[in-house]
Amino acid sequence: MARCDTCGWRLLVLRAYRNWDFPKGRLEPGETPLDAAIRETAEEAGIGDLVFPWGEACCETAPYRGGKVARYYLAETAQPSITLPVSPELGRPEHDEWRWVGLDEAGRLLPPRLQPILAWARKLLEAGQEYR
Repeated sequence: MARCDTCGWRLLVLRAYRNWDFPKGRLEPGETPLDAAIRETAEEAGIGDLVFPWGEACCETAPYRGGKVARYYLAETAQPSITLPVSPELGRPEHDEWRWVGLDEAGRLLPPRLQPILAWARKLLEAGQEYR
């Protein structure tokens, strides 16, 4: 999830407890991975205006926590403010905090398993700068 402002590209990161991550979640039956990414972003951050200038390009993590693999897409939004909706299952938001951060700050906040995802996103964003 990215947006461009006067300071350049910003990525949305979400914090649950002490862990920073991008919006993500599980596939529901019959759902495509891209549809799941769109749904999870709306559920976790209240964003409903996603556009995919990079198409369906995605990047997956190496297996972690019991062999789980997370797939990330790079989408753009114009929405500057985020709402952390209440999860019906939890009775509270899934995350404790959100931030729009620059690429360098994202590198400091995100865990090692997400550094390859960040490098992939950085490559796409910086390549796209010349077309803006």
